[in-house]
Amino acid sequence: MSSIALRRRAQLGLLLGPVSLFLAVFFLGPLAIMIVTSFLAPGLYGGVEWTWYPHNYGRILGFADPMFEDFDPVYIAIFLRSLKIAALTVVATLFVCYPAAFCISRLSERWKNFCLFLITLPFFTSLIVRLFIWVLILRQTGLVNSVLLNTGVIARPLELIYTDGAIILGMVYIFIPFMFMPVYASVEKLDWTLVRASLDLGAGPIRTFLRIILPLTAPGIAGGAVIVFIPALGNFVVPAILGGAKVMMLGNLIEQQFLAARNWPFGSALAMMVMAVMLVLLFVYVIVSGRRGIDAATGR
Repeated sequence: MSSIALRRRAQLGLLLGPVSLFLAVFFLGPLAIMIVTSFLAPGLYGGVEWTWYPHNYGRILGFADPMFEDFDPVYIAIFLRSLKIAALTVVATLFVCYPAAFCISRLSERWKNFCLFLITLPFFTSLIVRLFIWVLILRQTGLVNSVLLNTGVIARPLELIYTDGAIILGMVYIFIPFMFMPVYASVEKLDWTLVRASLDLGAGPIRTFLRIILPLTAPGIAGGAVIVFIPALGNFVVPAILGGAKVMMLGNLIEQQFLAARNWPFGSALAMMVMAVMLVLLFVYVIVSGRRGIDAATGR
């Protein structure tokens, strides 16, 4: 191996070494503790007992220990509801961000930078403050119900808050920048000469969108979907504020098991279930992205 190659490897090691060490200590370490804890028995007064106990997963998947507990389908229901809300959040954020990315990409540089600043502006304020503003807007005596009642549209206040819809609205509100940035990056790189060529050859707007625009912007859509879905699935702040005690998601259930019920093994098992879903999604995303890269390189 030449001295240049050795020098580059040494530089790469110096650059990646601190980050790799930090992740190994503060990510892989706690993750390993969570995995081990999820297979231990819960203690009588909190904590854990060093006994092999796979039934923490059984409470979720249907093989609970019949000596101490019964299988409760409520956990599967919460898991499926969390998946549904996270998926709807991805669809809603994409529905908002996709056309907005095209509009902003066609603006002049001055207005483009201004719009990008507005999209990132919510990051400069507290998340809790922004969510409580939605509480003031959606509650029974809030802005929406007051306007509808005063204009005679409705006779009684609507149940807008503490519903699945309120949670999805709050999720969309806070995750729009996470979807917009990767979608906007893919739209900015879109080769408009291909679009014009397709239209000139008589493909039509719909066929041009399906055969040219959508495939070329698909990496941004996939990246944004993963970035939004993963934190939405485990989020507990938005459901706690806009869902109250009526709507339970996985994030709230995990928080309750660790802080209120003090059943750390079961809370760890729930967290590992969320982690498994995330890993599957990331694995699919990497496989699909790799295939698209190979197809692009081979011209298929």
